[in-house]
Amino acid sequence: SIGLDDPTVFNRTAIWNASTALAIGASGTGTNSYGGTHAPDIVGRIRVDQAWGLFQVSGSAHLVNASYNNLSAGGAPNALSEISGHPEDKWGGSVMAALQIKNLPTGPGDDFKIDATYAIGDTKQVVSTSGTSPSIAMFGGSGIGYQSVGFGGTSDAVFAPPGSFGGGPLLGGAGSGLILTKAWGVRGAFNHNWDPYWSSSLWGSYGQVKYDGGANDNLAGIGSAKGIICNGFAATHPGQTGAAGVGTYSCNPDWNFAQIGLTTRWTPVKNLTFSAEVGAFFLDQKMEGSSVFTPAAPKPAALYEFKDQSTVFLNVRAQRNF
Repeated sequence: SIGLDDPTVFNRTAIWNASTALAIGASGTGTNSYGGTHAPDIVGRIRVDQAWGLFQVSGSAHLVNASYNNLSAGGAPNALSEISGHPEDKWGGSVMAALQIKNLPTGPGDDFKIDATYAIGDTKQVVSTSGTSPSIAMFGGSGIGYQSVGFGGTSDAVFAPPGSFGGGPLLGGAGSGLILTKAWGVRGAFNHNWDPYWSSSLWGSYGQVKYDGGANDNLAGIGSAKGIICNGFAATHPGQTGAAGVGTYSCNPDWNFAQIGLTTRWTPVKNLTFSAEVGAFFLDQKMEGSSVFTPAAPKPAALYEFKDQSTVFLNVRAQRNF
């Protein structure tokens, strides 16, 4: 199959414009500077679906296009926006392979599913929630500060406008153009039917979000994704190593995540299912050290330690199909 998708609502995360007005914020993310939709996503798949199971290879091409180079705080256009232009559009995309195996010896109706996805500039195919941009800021305990925090910033691309590396924004100064974000992930689930009314699924996932370059590239006049992000991050998080002598933290916006969970369902009659799910989420962030800054309310201005985070959850659900 092949198709065209409107990417505006579900297939885009964010583009971070690291200009002075749009520096990386206290929660580790930039202002979304996506432009209007210039082209649909081109998607296609090859699929084999038989009694033994399913195998599928699919892919999508996604056009990444940014708004103006010059924007006011909050991402609003200003009197210089139109003449400042915008970075050239770039095509990104993703590929996925998926496998389902049925008729397992563990019982009738049992199955095992697994899929893996790799994306460049199409991060929503790997990290997806109901939110526009599924970024993460998690807080926990700390032995050296008010609290600890872990950031997981999700974007499709970052860029530094002209003038970010000298010359001024309207005088042809150097900028970076769009630098696409890379991400990959794998997820799987095993479902077992205890009897016609009860079933359980054990599931898990793992993924990574990666930004190219090094934290101090901006200081050397090199426009890399890490350099752009860490330069903007330093504007709201003082003490970054290499930015002003000896610092209190090192900057690395890369992050990994993992989930594992167990779901049990009871279907007393057809089309009515009650379920309970218990699970855990783990954030493996790459920042090290601490900084004094002000996160979003109601958090106070204080010393926060950069640290991996985790949480557990319980969901209960009643579903009636008509």
